Amino acid sequence: QVQLVESGGGLVQAGGSLNLSCVASGRTFRNYAMAWFRQAPGKEREFVAGISGSAGSTYYADSVKGRFTISRDNAKNTVTLQMNSLKAEDTAVYYCAVDLLSSTGTVPRYWGQGTQVTVSS
Repeated sequence: QVQLVESGGGLVQAGGSLNLSCVASGRTFRNYAMAWFRQAPGKEREFVAGISGSAGSTYYADSVKGRFTISRDNAKNTVTLQMNSLKAEDTAVYYCAVDLLSSTGTVPRYWGQGTQVTVSS
Protein backbone atom coordinates (compact mmCIF):
# COMPACT_ATOMS: atom_id res chain seq x y z
CA GLN A 1 0.00 0.00 0.00
CA VAL A 2 1.24 3.44 -0.94
CA GLN A 3 0.83 6.51 1.22
CA LEU A 4 0.95 9.98 -0.28
CA VAL A 5 1.25 13.37 1.38
CA GLU A 6 0.76 16.59 -0.56
CA SER A 7 1.93 20.04 0.43
CA GLY A 8 2.37 23.48 -1.06
CA GLY A 9 -1.21 24.59 -1.55
CA GLY A 10 -2.30 28.06 -0.67
CA LEU A 11 -3.70 31.35 -1.89
CA VAL A 12 -2.19 33.03 -4.94
CA GLN A 13 -3.17 35.86 -7.23
CA ALA A 14 -4.20 35.25 -10.81
CA GLY A 15 -1.12 35.12 -13.00
CA GLY A 16 1.01 33.92 -10.14
CA SER A 17 2.77 30.64 -9.55
CA LEU A 18 2.63 27.87 -7.01
CA ASN A 19 4.47 24.59 -6.61
CA LEU A 20 2.87 21.50 -5.15
CA SER A 21 4.83 18.58 -3.79
CA CYS A 22 3.89 15.01 -3.03
CA VAL A 23 5.93 12.60 -0.96
CA ALA A 24 5.25 8.91 -1.49
CA SER A 25 6.12 5.99 0.72
CA GLY A 26 7.57 2.70 -0.41
CA ARG A 27 10.56 1.58 -2.37
CA THR A 28 8.43 0.73 -5.41
CA PHE A 29 7.63 4.37 -6.12
CA ARG A 30 9.72 4.44 -9.27
CA ASN A 31 7.80 1.52 -10.78
CA TYR A 32 4.52 3.39 -11.14
CA ALA A 33 3.15 6.37 -12.93
CA MET A 34 2.13 9.30 -10.76
CA ALA A 35 -0.43 11.98 -11.36
CA TRP A 36 -2.10 15.10 -10.11
CA PHE A 37 -5.86 15.43 -10.12
CA ARG A 38 -8.02 18.28 -8.95
CA GLN A 39 -11.58 18.77 -7.86
CA ALA A 40 -13.36 22.09 -7.77
CA PRO A 41 -16.61 22.65 -5.85
CA GLY A 42 -19.54 21.13 -7.70
CA LYS A 43 -17.34 19.47 -10.28
CA GLU A 44 -15.97 15.99 -10.86
CA ARG A 45 -12.41 15.18 -9.98
CA GLU A 46 -10.36 15.65 -13.14
CA PHE A 47 -6.97 14.61 -14.40
CA VAL A 48 -4.42 17.40 -14.46
CA ALA A 49 -1.04 15.87 -15.21
CA GLY A 50 0.68 12.50 -15.20
CA ILE A 51 4.22 11.22 -15.38
CA SER A 52 5.57 7.76 -16.11
CA GLY A 53 7.62 5.83 -13.59
CA SER A 54 10.85 6.54 -15.38
CA ALA A 55 9.88 10.20 -15.87
CA GLY A 56 10.35 9.68 -19.58
CA SER A 57 6.82 10.71 -20.49
CA THR A 58 4.44 13.36 -19.22
CA TYR A 59 0.79 14.00 -19.92
CA TYR A 60 -1.34 17.07 -19.38
CA ALA A 61 -4.94 18.07 -19.52
CA ASP A 62 -5.59 20.58 -22.29
CA SER A 63 -6.61 23.17 -19.74
CA VAL A 64 -3.15 23.28 -18.17
CA LYS A 65 -0.81 22.60 -21.08
CA GLY A 66 1.92 25.18 -21.30
CA ARG A 67 1.25 26.40 -17.77
CA PHE A 68 1.80 23.40 -15.50
CA THR A 69 4.78 21.08 -15.34
CA ILE A 70 4.90 17.73 -13.59
CA SER A 71 8.20 16.20 -12.55
CA ARG A 72 9.48 13.53 -10.20
CA ASP A 73 12.55 12.66 -8.23
CA ASN A 74 12.49 8.92 -7.68
CA ALA A 75 15.51 9.04 -5.40
CA LYS A 76 13.50 11.23 -3.02
CA ASN A 77 10.11 9.65 -3.71
CA THR A 78 8.63 13.00 -4.65
CA VAL A 79 6.42 14.36 -7.38
CA THR A 80 6.11 18.06 -8.07
CA LEU A 81 3.54 20.12 -9.92
CA GLN A 82 4.80 23.52 -11.01
CA MET A 83 1.85 25.79 -11.70
CA ASN A 84 2.39 29.03 -13.57
CA SER A 85 0.08 31.68 -14.98
CA LEU A 86 -2.62 30.56 -12.59
CA LYS A 87 -6.22 31.37 -13.36
CA ALA A 88 -9.26 31.59 -11.13
CA GLU A 89 -10.58 28.40 -12.70
CA ASP A 90 -7.54 26.54 -11.38
CA THR A 91 -9.00 26.87 -7.90
CA ALA A 92 -9.53 23.36 -6.55
CA VAL A 93 -8.31 20.74 -4.16
CA TYR A 94 -5.32 19.09 -5.77
CA TYR A 95 -4.62 15.41 -5.17
CA CYS A 96 -1.54 13.34 -5.76
CA ALA A 97 -2.22 9.82 -7.00
CA VAL A 98 -0.46 6.58 -7.84
CA ASP A 99 -1.39 4.73 -11.01
CA LEU A 100 -0.89 0.97 -10.78
CA LEU A 101 -2.33 0.11 -14.20
CA SER A 102 -1.32 2.58 -16.86
CA SER A 103 1.87 4.45 -17.63
CA THR A 104 0.11 7.80 -17.86
CA GLY A 105 -1.20 8.31 -14.35
CA THR A 106 -4.79 8.34 -15.57
CA VAL A 107 -5.90 5.27 -13.58
CA PRO A 108 -5.39 6.26 -9.94
CA ARG A 109 -5.25 3.63 -7.22
CA TYR A 110 -4.03 5.53 -4.16
CA TRP A 111 -4.66 9.14 -3.23
CA GLY A 112 -3.15 11.74 -1.00
CA GLN A 113 -5.25 13.85 1.36
CA GLY A 114 -5.36 16.78 -1.03
CA THR A 115 -4.13 20.34 -0.78
CA GLN A 116 -6.23 23.43 -1.44
CA VAL A 117 -5.20 25.83 -4.17
CA THR A 118 -7.10 29.09 -4.35
CA VAL A 119 -6.47 31.60 -7.11
CA SER A 120 -7.88 35.05 -6.52
CA SER A 121 -8.50 37.81 -9.03
